[in-house]
Amino acid sequence: MGVFVMAAAVLVAVTLLLLLRPWRKAPQAESASTREINAGVYRDQLQELDRDLAAGLISEPDHEQARAELQRRLLDDANVGEATSAAPFGSRRTSLALVVLLPLAAAGLYTWLGSPAALDPQATRVATQQDVEKMVTDLAARMAKDPSDPKGWIVLARSYRVMNRLPQAEDAFNHIGEQLFQNATLLAEYADVLATRAMGNFDGKPMEMVNRALQLDPQNPMALSLAATAAYNRNDLAAAVAQWERLLTIVPPDSDDAKWLSEAVTKTRAQMGAPASTAQAANGVTDKKTAAAAAVGAAISGRVSLAPALAGKVQPTDTVFVFARNPQGSRMPLAVQRVRVSDLPFDFKLDDSMAMSPEFKISGAAEVRIEARISKNGSATPGPGDLIGAGPVVKPGASKVEVVIDQVRP
Repeated sequence: MGVFVMAAAVLVAVTLLLLLRPWRKAPQAESASTREINAGVYRDQLQELDRDLAAGLISEPDHEQARAELQRRLLDDANVGEATSAAPFGSRRTSLALVVLLPLAAAGLYTWLGSPAALDPQATRVATQQDVEKMVTDLAARMAKDPSDPKGWIVLARSYRVMNRLPQAEDAFNHIGEQLFQNATLLAEYADVLATRAMGNFDGKPMEMVNRALQLDPQNPMALSLAATAAYNRNDLAAAVAQWERLLTIVPPDSDDAKWLSEAVTKTRAQMGAPASTAQAANGVTDKKTAAAAAVGAAISGRVSLAPALAGKVQPTDTVFVFARNPQGSRMPLAVQRVRVSDLPFDFKLDDSMAMSPEFKISGAAEVRIEARISKNGSATPGPGDLIGAGPVVKPGASKVEVVIDQVRP
């Protein structure tokens, strides 16, 4: 805040110097100089009249009349000069007004049009995980008291989805009401939550939501992506390829998504026994080698451990899920590994061979977060009481990633 105020003060001072510069001149000196010049001019004109009279060019009456006119004009100019000499008081008053009013006007305009609250260091502080949790908790409490606000439910549902609190996310989606069925992206996000809770199974309601999303917006990228994944999972490879090719017409041609989709189409067509497109066939062998190298290079390794404070809450036979997620976008795991509590601490390695879908894999992600969850009943669906932990966001190919299971899911 101090730097901003100092910079603003300097700018105001510079502006004042520029505005006050014309008023700093000495009006009296300028007025005196003007009177001297005018007197000299009139003196020359009088001498000229006298010469004309002496030469007989003008008559005596005309000479007297012209001389009287010149004297009158000289007196008028002298009066103007005296009036001008009073200007310093007016100049000082104008300068004082500028000095006082300009800073006040600047402060008033910033208060009205700017963001004074941003000067508070607390306002620019980066929100921590605890801050986010508190905001979501406060929103959930507000929605419990007043459940009639669909926009609040939308924010809450998306917040829970990003936080991977999928049961709460599903419940929030169910409270949105009619607005849910009028927005293709919301329907796709809801389908993603339902399918992720079912470990990638789109049968039933998840697929219904995907279809409704595509009815609203046939070009919705997330809905197309989920439809392709669902088709691939039920071994309908032709439908999966069709959806991926529709996605290829939407994503930027030079993007990583376009590259991945092209590879997915090539591989899936090969599985189907159908020839790839001309461009894909020309690069088929190279693409396979490149994809294989990318898959190996994208593997992420590290160690999962259990916080000592939670050791008494688990049994050696409880199931531990170690999985990679994209920090943005779909919550579908990119790779999953399953062990038991007795294996902890466990040195994991996640790669594309552990992907649940060819569309969602580590090598196709720009960034990945490694998470771990302990389930007492071995269910793939997260539930209250599960122990969870999350590592940092890393790039594919990272190693020595540490994940500590140190929280209890509400």
